[in-house]
Amino acid sequence: MDLVVTTAQIPGKPAPKLITKEMVQSMRAGSVIVDLAAETGGNCELTKAGETVQAHDVTIIGPLNIASTVAFHASQMFGRNIFELMKHLVQDDKLVLDPADEITGAMMMTHEGKVLR
Repeated sequence: MDLVVTTAQIPGKPAPKLITKEMVQSMRAGSVIVDLAAETGGNCELTKAGETVQAHDVTIIGPLNIASTVAFHASQMFGRNIFELMKHLVQDDKLVLDPADEITGAMMMTHEGKVLR
């Protein structure tokens, strides 16, 4: 494998070891393991929680509290989507609502006093 992402965890118990050091040794140089169970011991025998380590030319990433980063990235993505939508809807400094437009029309429920759907 060139990339392995592990997530196996058991509530209240250490994460099960799914990848042994022998398995890591058998991987191609440059491969990457992202062990999302690092906080509870990791699914890879060589994972170090909160660290990125090299073992047998394989990079093993053991991030901590990965869930806390989701809100930040979700907010960035949402903001970017709104920005791109506004670029589509505003032309020559005016809001253009065209029900025939594939993007705009799919969002509109009413237009000029008429229900579209």
